[in-house]
Amino acid sequence: MKYTNLPHTNIKVSKLCLGTMTWGNQNTQEEGFAQMDLATDRGINFFDCAELYPVPATAETYSKTEQIIGNWFKKTGKRDQIVLATKIAGPGDYTAHIRTNGFSPEALKDAVNQSLKRLQTDYIDLYQLHWPERQTNTFGVRDYKHEETDKWKDNFNEILQTFQDIIKEGKVRHIGVSNEKAWGTMRYLEESKNNSLPRIITIQNAYSLLNRVFEGDMAEISMREDVGLLAYSPMAFGVLSGKYIKGTATENSRLKLFPRFSRYSSEQANQATQAYLKLAEEHNMSLAQMSLAFVTQQPFITSNIIGATNLIQLQENVESIELNLSQEILDSINKIHGIFPNPAP
Repeated sequence: MKYTNLPHTNIKVSKLCLGTMTWGNQNTQEEGFAQMDLATDRGINFFDCAELYPVPATAETYSKTEQIIGNWFKKTGKRDQIVLATKIAGPGDYTAHIRTNGFSPEALKDAVNQSLKRLQTDYIDLYQLHWPERQTNTFGVRDYKHEETDKWKDNFNEILQTFQDIIKEGKVRHIGVSNEKAWGTMRYLEESKNNSLPRIITIQNAYSLLNRVFEGDMAEISMREDVGLLAYSPMAFGVLSGKYIKGTATENSRLKLFPRFSRYSSEQANQATQAYLKLAEEHNMSLAQMSLAFVTQQPFITSNIIGATNLIQLQENVESIELNLSQEILDSINKIHGIFPNPAP
């Protein structure tokens, strides 16, 4: 395994982070335990979860993923060996079953306390805002369109003030954002710098061969401000395994179970995937490992969040850490990207 530090800290994390959002729906607790066992055996010490998980979010499955992780900590006694990240869900119809008061001080404090109980721990290493409260272009919306009807009021300072209290209590060590945009990221950094408030150290956004939108404004912020990217969906919901275009996907694969998750399934995305598959096969690599290696070796990446629904997939994903793509392969990837730029933003 390869390691780095969470930005602005001495906390060592594996360059591959174990994603957990299938546990409690596609995966049982037993299967989740097996994945954590395999991951830690292979040197992964960084887990990412969220109160929302598993997905798709429902009132019936709410928080089951955190509960599974907490039960594993209790069984194994390995809490002190894991750097643990989780998130508070943002507001919206999708999460109305969780709460309706967004990132208010009361909501933040309650969400942290509830996650601590479910995770059976006294502290969370990295606590993240799952997506912005304000109306902006997230989750596959390509362009920003200003909404005059947005009732959101600027509360960046209030959020950081609340986190300052939570951090002082020892419940959270560091904070980050997720699905955030350039403006929001810089506003958090500005409030932190000008008011001596906790600083965001990571951003968790989608990043893959099919979605390199982060390389726009966000990559410059990441490098110049040292806000590390935790890349999610590096396999584009499994599309970049090649199993869907090859017709080898099983009936319990994510896109067969949940066809509404169509972010990475456009015709352009399929054409790009075909081109990447051909390139990988020409160089005797699996598309999955090439896709993951591409993400992991980007300079703005702190950790690449890998997920799987079975141990065979997880093993292959973990082994991608040994792969280093040559300049020739990177040039070929960029040539394909030039033909199919960000087909799944």
